[in-house]
Amino acid sequence: MPGAQPNVLLDMAEQPAVLERLLARRSALREELAPLRSSRYEGVLLVARGSSDNAASYGRYLLELALDLPAALAANSLFTRYGCATGLARWLVVAVSQSGSTPEVVDVVARTRQLGATTLAVTNDLHAPLAQTAEVAIALDAGVERAVPATKTFTATLLVFALMAELLGAVPWPAHLLGTLPGLVEDLLNSVPEADETVAKLASGRPSVHLGRGFLYSAALETALKMRETAQLPVCAYSVADFLHGPIAATTAETVAVCHVGGGATRGDGLSVIDALALRGASVLAIGPGQFPSTCSSVLPVAPVPEPLAPLLHCVRGQQLAVQVALARGVDPDAPAGLAKVTRTS
Repeated sequence: MPGAQPNVLLDMAEQPAVLERLLARRSALREELAPLRSSRYEGVLLVARGSSDNAASYGRYLLELALDLPAALAANSLFTRYGCATGLARWLVVAVSQSGSTPEVVDVVARTRQLGATTLAVTNDLHAPLAQTAEVAIALDAGVERAVPATKTFTATLLVFALMAELLGAVPWPAHLLGTLPGLVEDLLNSVPEADETVAKLASGRPSVHLGRGFLYSAALETALKMRETAQLPVCAYSVADFLHGPIAATTAETVAVCHVGGGATRGDGLSVIDALALRGASVLAIGPGQFPSTCSSVLPVAPVPEPLAPLLHCVRGQQLAVQVALARGVDPDAPAGLAKVTRTS
């Protein structure tokens, strides 16, 4: 029906309730994770694709910090194409898939389990092959997503990683803070940014780049992916550090940069790259808490939280931005061209 609200906005609106449900399961999750707490691991390997891969990037940072263990993203093709047989005894493998049906992810979990790893699945469907293949499975309990781009399953996955870190290790935030996240997300959803000149520049297809560092690198990756999926724009994402090591050379006055800047250890890096972009004439949209330089073309504010939790809020702002740009381009944000909810890579 003309004028009907896009399904992706309906999915986004359910995020506070999904997060509340996960928090209400804290005690149950402790029991589900009990088999993992009794083991001494040597490292963590994360397996995913698509949006789940961006969530796994966040999980890699968080679990390495909280568990004081090396964590890495799996090179899936080493297992599925090259017959990798790395011994993984005393390793924890965490596989993330909203559908739980991507053959490649299921296959890697099965192979790593054969190689001695303890396997954990994070999925929205406990009846899916992934949940049946792993030894332990955690349900996102997000309900069916109406639109193809993942929104509520993505933020739910980030919260599951935060809960895992809290239950299995030592986290850098007070115990009560996770309980405030649903309300903070609700506040963001109730403060939809108005379309401005920066949105118009993005919608016009000007070259754009998404930047973040540390924990917020995952937010840059996910916002860029949402822009590609939802607004059908060929955008790039980089760590701030990697961007300064070369890609910044392509920055011109035509460039639009979306900079995710936290309030913690990497804030100085984010502000420095904003200055560097401004010197090259780029338009800068900053997402984050606090004050930003006047050289920013626009700012999407988020509440100040410890940086390890900030990606959850930044990604909601990224979702809003992607939908705005899609609508400005006259593109259907619910159904990206050539994509389905489950991508069956093997």
